Amino acid sequence: MKQAYPIVMSKGKPHIVVYIPDFDINTQGTDYADAMEMARDAIGLMGIDMEDEHEELPAPSDMGTVKGENEGDIVTLVDVDFTEYRRRNDMRTVRRNVTLPSWLNAAAEKSGVNVSAILQNALKQELHLAE
Repeated sequence: MKQAYPIVMSKGKPHIVVYIPDFDINTQGTDYADAMEMARDAIGLMGIDMEDEHEELPAPSDMGTVKGENEGDIVTLVDVDFTEYRRRNDMRTVRRNVTLPSWLNAAAEKSGVNVSAILQNALKQELHLAE
């Protein structure tokens, strides 16, 4: 699910400070491009944490309602694809119990096959998920 959230960037010393009103969080970057990337990362992290806690993600505010506090503040949008963010950053592993016929397990062990890797590849193929 892709969303675009408004952010407010303020030039600080020595960083660009970013406020993300819809999540009520701050981050910073070394320059404007880095600040926008850090905002995207902060939103993505907060979003998947909220999803894991079964909390509803905030709807993006209307750009016209978001204002900077200081002269020179920049209000812009940052897009975040929460599904893609999770795929790229949530690399926790989970243990699953898989049932195999004994003869198939023995053949896999004899061949030195990594059953976990094969299962992961098969699931990606079945679910039409690219690397």
